[in-house]
Amino acid sequence: MTMRSNRRTGRARRLASLLALGMTAIGLPATAQTASPAPVDRPVAITLRPAIDRPTTRFEGWGTALAWFAHVTGGWPEAERTRLADLFYGPDGLGWTIARYNIGGGNAADTPPYMKVGRAVPGFWRQPAGATGKDWWRPDDPGMWDWRQDANQRWWLDAITARVKQPIFEAFSNSPPWFMTVSGRVSGAEKGSDDNLRPGLETAFATYLVRATEELQRRHHLTFRTLSPVNEPNTSYWFAANTQEGAHWSPARQAQMIDATAAALRTKGLSTVVAAPDETASHLFVEDWAAYPPATRAAIGQLNVHSYGTVHQTAVRDIARASGIRLWMSENDSPLSGDPEDLTGMATPLAFAEHVVGDLKRLEPAAWVFWQAVEDLSTRKGEKGSNWGIVKADLMGAADQPHAIHVTGKYWAMAQFSRYIRPGDRLVPVDDMDTVGALSPDGRRLVLVHVNAGLSPRPLTVAVPGRWQRRMILTDAGHRAMEVAGDVAPPRSIVTLILTR
Repeated sequence: MTMRSNRRTGRARRLASLLALGMTAIGLPATAQTASPAPVDRPVAITLRPAIDRPTTRFEGWGTALAWFAHVTGGWPEAERTRLADLFYGPDGLGWTIARYNIGGGNAADTPPYMKVGRAVPGFWRQPAGATGKDWWRPDDPGMWDWRQDANQRWWLDAITARVKQPIFEAFSNSPPWFMTVSGRVSGAEKGSDDNLRPGLETAFATYLVRATEELQRRHHLTFRTLSPVNEPNTSYWFAANTQEGAHWSPARQAQMIDATAAALRTKGLSTVVAAPDETASHLFVEDWAAYPPATRAAIGQLNVHSYGTVHQTAVRDIARASGIRLWMSENDSPLSGDPEDLTGMATPLAFAEHVVGDLKRLEPAAWVFWQAVEDLSTRKGEKGSNWGIVKADLMGAADQPHAIHVTGKYWAMAQFSRYIRPGDRLVPVDDMDTVGALSPDGRRLVLVHVNAGLSPRPLTVAVPGRWQRRMILTDAGHRAMEVAGDVAPPRSIVTLILTR
């Protein structure tokens, strides 16, 4: 379907324009008169050319990690936690279908609290009275497991199952339990560059993760399709004085842990497969993968990468293609650096939307998973704050007291994607760098999400064969994922074009 465009016609005029541009680029006068600068509000015409005859990756959906916000909000009053679940997973919300459940490691009971709100996710172990040191745990002893733990995050498992017809659940770990670590803390080794799992405990840790996965499945009547045993492993982020769970894993230790987890899953007879390496950036993912032996690569059922660093994203895409393994972008949140907390502004939503477009175009992942859907409201403390999260709330407030829930501009930016690019759609190439496209399985619905971060309106022309009906959804300073008439992306906006036939 063709929409309005300011494109000039006439071969001679086009040739003259090109020649004039070329002379200007090399410093020669194009005409005897110097053209005045174009005003910032002059329309910039964009022609979108989606290659709908070449569908590529089948998309599985959108979602979030449940750590850490679920560990807090799952204990809130029923009306508040229900509203949050509806905002993210309800049919009138974002329509997410994916959740990543964090199997906590858990510090020793006598460790003084030092983690930030929500980040001390408890483990499922129980230390017997009188047990000392680090070598007391016996996984075959039922008395050393405590399945009452983590009730708040587990509330979310049930809430999602009640709202999503075919949810996809992944379990993931940030750290081994404290008694399996070198430092005795789940936040990392004394130095961030040192591995924190005690040597030789890969099988013990894998047993812990797989047994927790099995029991959660049984108690919550769901299936974890994947289990990710390491998180952002080849980085120096994770050290004992940190305020969240984390563990460094050299590529060699990663391979050992992946192998041990795959073996433990087979022993239990679970359908769950290993996801790895959940690296923080694509260039580190490539480094990890290059070091894995063939047997370790073969043990991985899903490739996970985060997109906090975007160098070598197409290399990760090619690794997934060459190996024939499904790829997820399994964690990201992209607030604009230095942008103070702003619940309604467009600066961070635009930056976030641009990042999503880039990830989908370069990685071509089967899923895009947010980090923390709910973040702590910082301005209540008189702080500058940040724009992490898509909903803000006072996570430090008493659980049984009312909590104001603030839906931010980033929520509506996400809605422009997740409400319309749906599970089963196929990502299709689009030749405009600010636009991502997806085609429905029957080929009768084409969705294009375009980000205009500039100061000029952009009339959009879609060059696809056949007759298509069109709708446009808009988020900008005055609209929140609202349907509007027209075919122009206003300045500082995100638009979703839905073409049907």
